[in-house]
Amino acid sequence: MCKRQFLVLSFFYLSAFAFSQGSVFQYARQIVDTMASESMHGRGYVNDGDKIAANYLKTEFPKIGLKSFQEDYYQKFAFPINTIPFVFSFNCTAFKRELILGKDYIVSSSSCSSELRAPMSKVLLLDSAIFFNPKKLQSFLKKVSVYCFVAVDLKKVSDAEIVTLFTNRKKNFRGLIFLKRTKLTHTCSQKVDGFPSVQLLVPDSINIQKVFKKSYADLHLTNKFIPNYESQNVIGYIPGAVYPDSFIVFSAHYDHLGQMGSKVYFPGANDNASGCAMLLNLAKYYSLPENKPKYSIAFIAFAGEEVGLLGSDYFTKNPLFPLTKIKFVFNMDIMGTGEEGITVVNGSVFKTEFDKLKQINLDNKYIKDVKSRGKAANSDHYHFSEKGVKAFFIYTMGGIKAYHDIYDRPETLPLNEFENLFKLITQFGNYLQE
Repeated sequence: MCKRQFLVLSFFYLSAFAFSQGSVFQYARQIVDTMASESMHGRGYVNDGDKIAANYLKTEFPKIGLKSFQEDYYQKFAFPINTIPFVFSFNCTAFKRELILGKDYIVSSSSCSSELRAPMSKVLLLDSAIFFNPKKLQSFLKKVSVYCFVAVDLKKVSDAEIVTLFTNRKKNFRGLIFLKRTKLTHTCSQKVDGFPSVQLLVPDSINIQKVFKKSYADLHLTNKFIPNYESQNVIGYIPGAVYPDSFIVFSAHYDHLGQMGSKVYFPGANDNASGCAMLLNLAKYYSLPENKPKYSIAFIAFAGEEVGLLGSDYFTKNPLFPLTKIKFVFNMDIMGTGEEGITVVNGSVFKTEFDKLKQINLDNKYIKDVKSRGKAANSDHYHFSEKGVKAFFIYTMGGIKAYHDIYDRPETLPLNEFENLFKLITQFGNYLQE
């Protein structure tokens, strides 16, 4: 063996050793801790949290060795967004204590501003006995005035249906209080309702019928609607050694729900700092000389996913390389647990690729299970497969249940199957290179 061969083999084994001894986990932990920190304001649209996160990714890409398609790694686009930068107070006499934003209640993302009033406003309870009786419902709606909040206790009707009901009513009132028994779940909104609304977590010990029919409430907040918020996808690539004009795409969205008020933010550790951690680890892997891909590999961190898959929609309408040149898209979201394995959206659509992914896992026993799911518009793979590009979306199952709330934090995200999942994905990626 010549000296050059020895050095090449030594570098290969050292790199393999580094990847097998926890460097994947350590890098992932660093990324999750950074992207889910308070400094990024929940990677949303208060205090430019998404721009801070995008800049972090743009800084990591050249360190890894990714090339850019344009002058920098950004693909900019704009969209309308409503934000809630100031929440001063929400009080309800059904509770004998101060209510805490994020833990006891959250403001719905489509809310308009609400001024503090004295005295407090009466709460009218809208329950199933009223809602599903047309005569009683009409009588109830006549009682709703500018002096009233409406507390909604309905299990078989969505919040959106209630908002539509009161929007169509077109008469002023104080706002809606959605009573939640299990958890508070936040979203993003591109529109502003004509009234504010909150989700209020109600303990099982509280008798809703008894307490809320005699309660009063007040809400003080300020919304800010931004009609043309500029955001950005962050995109880099590794050129292929054999087929540089054809691409495999790894993707993950980096945005989350942002900040509510001046102090409360949604960290988004699992959703989807963990996916970004996998994306960057894959970029490091394929940037190594011994893992040089035959096909070019693009790494796309999408913006605006939580607003409605906006970043991927924009990219597929304005691609930086032809969609017809994409061999496969592998989208990753919620990579932080895995005790119960993973689910593959589009697994039943692209069965050959799913069977191969499942077989790789069976042969190596990386994770507990690889489950198939059909077509779903639930992440950034969707706009690709709708345009005829083969695409998977994978997410982990089991473990912590924190989702779209303040509890999706880095310190409680185990990343316990992260390295095994990384091995499964890289082996599948090597199969796609064949």
